[in-house]
Amino acid sequence: MKTKILLKEAEMPTHWYNIVADMPNPPAPILAPDGSPISPDALTAIFPDAIIEQEVSAERWIAIPDEVREVLRLWRPSPLYRADRLEKALKTPAKIYFKNEAVSPAGSHKPNTAVAQAYYNKQQGIMRLATETGAGQWGCSLALAGQMFGMEVRVYMVKVSYDQKPYRRSMMQTWGAEVFASPTEMTQSGRHILEKHPDSPGSLGIAISEAVEEAAGRADTNYALGSVLNHVLLHQTIIGEEAKKQLELVGDYPDIIFAPCGGGSNFGGIAFPFFADKAAGKKIDLVAVEPTSCPTLTKGIYAYDYGDTEGLTPLTKMYTLGHDFMPPGIHAGGLRYHGDSALVSQLYDEGLLSAVAIPQMETFQAGELFAKTQGIIPAPESCHAVAATIREAKRCVETGEPKTLLFNLSGHGHFDMSSYDRYFKGELEDFEYPDEAIQESLAHLPKVG
Repeated sequence: MKTKILLKEAEMPTHWYNIVADMPNPPAPILAPDGSPISPDALTAIFPDAIIEQEVSAERWIAIPDEVREVLRLWRPSPLYRADRLEKALKTPAKIYFKNEAVSPAGSHKPNTAVAQAYYNKQQGIMRLATETGAGQWGCSLALAGQMFGMEVRVYMVKVSYDQKPYRRSMMQTWGAEVFASPTEMTQSGRHILEKHPDSPGSLGIAISEAVEEAAGRADTNYALGSVLNHVLLHQTIIGEEAKKQLELVGDYPDIIFAPCGGGSNFGGIAFPFFADKAAGKKIDLVAVEPTSCPTLTKGIYAYDYGDTEGLTPLTKMYTLGHDFMPPGIHAGGLRYHGDSALVSQLYDEGLLSAVAIPQMETFQAGELFAKTQGIIPAPESCHAVAATIREAKRCVETGEPKTLLFNLSGHGHFDMSSYDRYFKGELEDFEYPDEAIQESLAHLPKVG
């Protein structure tokens, strides 16, 4: 039995997989605030042409530029592991595999799209990018990518994470990025939030508003997003493509795939390439895992909503908790987002994907067990996938089913140890967002049609 299943550099995928080609229904259109469909041209103020083309493309395969693959080769192909020590600890008949995206310089899966976005912007002559980040993985990744292509990067980091994860901030600054705790006094969006909530902990929706506002207001600056949008999930499919090749090397195939899901890039990255097989009739379950404190898929509704708090973005049809939803300051900052990818949302609404919400304590317990058995300390976001996998592996103990389980280890927890400290001190608690608070936020959805 192999512990690590490796691909050679020459076996790295040459194309990204576009799930739109295999969806049973075309994606819902993006709308302007008045409810009318918007043209791709409306996105040129903040995105380069190549990114816009990918956002609306229905081509099944899109070539990865050589310049992008050259940077990705610094850590790709990433290893696939058989988690046999975890299997033995659980005494499960299931086989457990995980794709280790923690091996990137930034420690997560996020550079897969950051490198591509920086490249396409530079190709169009843009040398400055503005973005947001929650837990900091995305901000670190874009700072790294900006450094690779000689670009300036400004990051609006959600305030609660800015305070909880100072070393993520340090990483961004080491790679030359400017980092500010959001909401700030630097943008109209930030000032508006602070007027209403002076002690606001921030949210991804607020930070997105600030970054989009800056990009739209400066001709030398474009916006880069770390999740949610179609082109971001497209770039992440290199994860699942590699995983398929690696499992073929050991003659295996997953019955179930688990991945954390905040905006959707992590989940889409590993699950979407396998959806092509599902669309062709193969039996496989694809499960998005989210926190009970921010239960977008499991408690949200499928509706048109803004991607940001201030309503600066177009309207996208997605599962949402409402654009002004304010999630609690849980330690999986990358999962504190009110909405979800339009592609993930549509497939979930059509019953082609599954979702489960897991409480915070269970995720840290799973992360601790994984660290003790496999040696890798997972990021709090990744702990959600670990927890869901452990749940299923325990079910296999009860049923005797020898299922093959695959999950995406989206990042390591080396810069999240303050979260683990609080867990060990008993200072963390579970939080299930009240239904009445969700309904209050949903009451503010934009009226369309």
